Amino acid sequence: MTGETIGIGLAVLVGLGSLWAGAREARLQMRLSRYGLHAEGVVVDQEHEPGVDVSTPVIEFTDRQGRPVRFRPPTTATGLALGTHVLVAYLPERPKSARVFTRKYRLHRIVGLFFGAMLWLGVAAGCLLTR
Repeated sequence: MTGETIGIGLAVLVGLGSLWAGAREARLQMRLSRYGLHAEGVVVDQEHEPGVDVSTPVIEFTDRQGRPVRFRPPTTATGLALGTHVLVAYLPERPKSARVFTRKYRLHRIVGLFFGAMLWLGVAAGCLLTR
C-alpha cells in the first residue's frame, strides 16, 4: 500500500466521519426544535486548553426541575464572553446535551460539519482523479 493510497483512505474516513457527525447533530437539532425545553443560560466560565488560543465557554442553566446544569457547546462559541446570557434548548431526559439555541450557533455546527465532510471527500476524489 502506498502512502498516497493511505492518504486517500484517511481523507475518505475523515470525510465520512464528518458527514456522520453532521447528520447526528442535525438530528439532535430537529429533536431540540420539536421536543426541547428552553431556558436562559449564562456563561459562567471559560476553559482554556494549553497551547490553544481559543477558549470554550461553560454555560449554566436551570432545568425544569430546578437543578443547575453546566455544559460546554460542542463547537467553540466565539463571542460568548463571561456573563453573557444565551437561550439554551435541552431535552428533558438529557439536559447535558443542551445547545446554545440561537440561529447563529445552530447553523454554525451543522454547516461546519457538512462543509468539512465535503472538503475531505473532495480531497479524496481529487487525489483519485489525478492518479
